[in-house]
Amino acid sequence: MKVKKIPLRTCVACKAVKDKRELLRIVRDKDGNISVDKTGKSAGRGAYICKDAECFKKVRKQKVLNRVFGQEVSDAVYDAVEEAIIEK
Repeated sequence: MKVKKIPLRTCVACKAVKDKRELLRIVRDKDGNISVDKTGKSAGRGAYICKDAECFKKVRKQKVLNRVFGQEVSDAVYDAVEEAIIEK
């Protein structure tokens, strides 16, 4: 019997390596639009963050998403990420 490989991803805030399904994915599409990816399957460059208030505070304070995506990320995106973390 073959063991199924569990995809692991790293949180951009705390650098913890976790199962992909435990993290929230933020994606930048080819047009440069940034949004929360609830399915985890949207096309584009993805960044993962723990579904934890402390990790989110670090991401927002240090503007981590700006560095990850190499562009200015609006406050509306940070607000959407915060909402997704709160609703878990």
